[in-house]
Amino acid sequence: MVAPLTAPSLDQAAPPPGPLHLAIGMFDGVHLGHQAVVETAIHSARPGGGVAAVLTFHPHPSRLFRPDAPTLLLMPLAQKTEFLHQLGVDLVIIQPFTRTFARIEAEDFLGYLKQRLPALAAVYVGENFRFGRGRLGNVATLVAAGKPAGVAVVSVPRLRRNGRAISSTRIRGVLAKGDVAEAGRLLGYSYFCEGEIEPGCRLGRTLGFPTLNLSWEPEASPAYGVYAVRLREAGRRGWRPGVANYGLRPTITSGRGQVRPRLETHLLGRGAAPAEGARVRVEWLSFLRRERKFPSLEALRAQIARDCTAAKNYFKKK
Repeated sequence: MVAPLTAPSLDQAAPPPGPLHLAIGMFDGVHLGHQAVVETAIHSARPGGGVAAVLTFHPHPSRLFRPDAPTLLLMPLAQKTEFLHQLGVDLVIIQPFTRTFARIEAEDFLGYLKQRLPALAAVYVGENFRFGRGRLGNVATLVAAGKPAGVAVVSVPRLRRNGRAISSTRIRGVLAKGDVAEAGRLLGYSYFCEGEIEPGCRLGRTLGFPTLNLSWEPEASPAYGVYAVRLREAGRRGWRPGVANYGLRPTITSGRGQVRPRLETHLLGRGAAPAEGARVRVEWLSFLRRERKFPSLEALRAQIARDCTAAKNYFKKK
């Protein structure tokens, strides 16, 4: 096994020290279906001293073909790359998705890879993988091109939950409804976000519920509302239970013009909170209610108290 590496393109990927086993895909969110493809490549590479690699693309093709309505991503690129390495991938290749790259004919795609990655021994894709000019290529296209090139092609069946295929699109849909618990079941891990604690207006402290304000601006965001969460500061092991509001805070921002969404987390229980500037990870565990405007700060205070009780009851059942 080699030290984890990241290459900014196929042309800049260093020759691997062994046969290359390459998983290919967008892998947005690295959900359970993606993990099945990637882990198949990893497990196949290990016995023969091979190198497990992932080829992914940036930006998302929709940025090229539908710039006015691009696909909103579940994960930023850096987070996805880190997650793939944590799975055990030796090399992540981030291929720029340009018009030139998009014009490669499907029949020439595997040869294009082999020319740049001479050690390529096998490619691994989901059974629904489409590629090449006009997205005309499929698994059969890869198999036909792989035989004369000496490259094995492995098609991994799609995983399903409740009779439906697991997909990034499906996960975006459940997040938009606030169903972070179902999102976690589809992802194979708790939906999470990371960022630095930033200064707030300290209203939560005035109300008796001090909050940590996270600097976080996702593309595909969860529904505005209140959630049971847990939080961990970078470099520390312990998780802290909490209740978080994600949204526009309409009770206190009404009439203030454009307001950006904010994640505010109130920690449950005792203990010192992370300081401003600290990097934290927040895992979203359960949806409690939608965000709404209250007639007064006193009404807001009473609802926050009920939210804290609901979150504590959630953690008692875990």
